[in-house]
Amino acid sequence: MPSPTGNKLTAIEVPGPDTPTRPVDSRKRDYAFNKLRKRLRRNVGSAIADFSMIESGDRVMVCLSGGKDSYAMLDILMHLRASAPVEFELIAVNLDQKQPGFPEGILPDYLEKLGVPFYILERDTYSVVKSVIPEGKTTCGLCSRLRRGTLYGFAERIGATKIALGHHRDDIVETLFLNLFFAGKLKAMPPKLLSDDRRNVVIRPMAYCKEEDLARYAEAREFPIIPCNLCGSQDNLQRQEIKQMLRQWEGQYPGRMETIFKALSSVSPSQLCDRNMFNFNDLRIEIDQEIHLPELRVVQL
Repeated sequence: MPSPTGNKLTAIEVPGPDTPTRPVDSRKRDYAFNKLRKRLRRNVGSAIADFSMIESGDRVMVCLSGGKDSYAMLDILMHLRASAPVEFELIAVNLDQKQPGFPEGILPDYLEKLGVPFYILERDTYSVVKSVIPEGKTTCGLCSRLRRGTLYGFAERIGATKIALGHHRDDIVETLFLNLFFAGKLKAMPPKLLSDDRRNVVIRPMAYCKEEDLARYAEAREFPIIPCNLCGSQDNLQRQEIKQMLRQWEGQYPGRMETIFKALSSVSPSQLCDRNMFNFNDLRIEIDQEIHLPELRVVQL
């Protein structure tokens, strides 16, 4: 199994008078990419610090699906590890769900070149989902449960203390509205989660990152994206409806997504209706027992 490699420092070449200069468009493109990369690294670093996602000695299992988000997550975590004040391990894990036409060699080749330890898990969840879910119905629910169960079990097997998932800010906001509109619940995706059996801790290091930024970053880095053939072509997904709604809101009111996400960190249980979150029954006013009713029926104030 290959050992993880850190980033190496390289000498900076100072152009001389005879050195040809790059076109202005190239310099602008490089400047924009560097700015984007710094923003993403800063956002990931802030999320990790705010929620104590990674601690000294952690073995972090990075779940790599082959999509833009998980590629970016691994890329940024590898950079942060090289300069982090604490030591931690990164192990990439991909679940091959045996979808027809899945390019099996892309991820192993990429990870070997990257020099990060990795595992490819093989489990035919595709056939299970297709045999259970009727044609035309959304497959994401069952697929995600099977995938999550497999990854949780493997995390215990390799002694991983954290499981890193590639969900970003937009995923979290979309989940909030999915639960609100279709499940009647006020909940989203937490940046850090203890599993129900208390045997796994799930972290979402990109909780502060915008999907738009990640798409641009993946394009610039030329990650070998692998599409999901199981559900990627399903246009009737509720999440797609929510995504389109939020996109329209953001176009009409720029910054609305950020405002909604900020609201998830500023919750007032006393202003909602959940009796388990706030004790409404014992609300009482403090009154002076010596106060008596006025004698006059007409009171001038």
